[in-house]
Amino acid sequence: MIHALKGKTVLITGGSRGIGKAIAVAFAKAGADVAVNYVSNEKEAKDTKNIIEKEKVRCEIYRFDVSDFAAGKEAAERIIKDFSRVDILVNNAGITRDGLIISMSETDFDSVIDTNLKGAFNMIKHFSPHFIRNKSGAIINVASVVGLMGGAGQANYSAAKAGLIGLTKSVAKELSSRGITCNAIAPGFIETDMTAALNSDTKDKYINMIPLRRAGSADDVASLVLFLASASYITGEVVKIDGGLYI
Repeated sequence: MIHALKGKTVLITGGSRGIGKAIAVAFAKAGADVAVNYVSNEKEAKDTKNIIEKEKVRCEIYRFDVSDFAAGKEAAERIIKDFSRVDILVNNAGITRDGLIISMSETDFDSVIDTNLKGAFNMIKHFSPHFIRNKSGAIINVASVVGLMGGAGQANYSAAKAGLIGLTKSVAKELSSRGITCNAIAPGFIETDMTAALNSDTKDKYINMIPLRRAGSADDVASLVLFLASASYITGEVVKIDGGLYI
């Protein structure tokens, strides 16, 4: 895959840390120029930019909230102007506000839906005209296995990720005739800052549910996203990357 995407430009939302950062670096190593969206931590975004630029590709960082329709539209126009074209959109930005539904606040439900689902809609909406004009494009949405199987204490997150899967399939049907693919990935238990904060008993409980008996890595996820970005005859699919957690 070295330099397989040379000349291409990718935007990764939520690309300054965790899985998003791994995806951004993987694209850079494949030769793509990279636009990184972040919403709060400028230092992390700049650190990611420095890592990417070591691969001798271009990287720019953009601070905006994907859940804000107008801000997303302005950013999309700026990114297209800066890079001349965007070929790949990775909707990775997401938040969690876990809690049992009996105690979950309306704000916690709405905020997760707004970022994880509406944020992806916003970016697809803003970049679709550009992809249609170019008669090509690849959209990869980062969903979750809980969007397929549900998760106790994650009604908001599960609903958002299930909605993202439905959005993926609809977009694939609408845009495939224009040479645009749209797929989703559904990660399971992946080693991130979020899972690192879990106590060992909780981690062991999850690991014991996984047939491969280990957590996945952010690099595992990045490899799948990289594959789907170049898979011109795959669209509308939801690819699980969960070690067999949901079989």
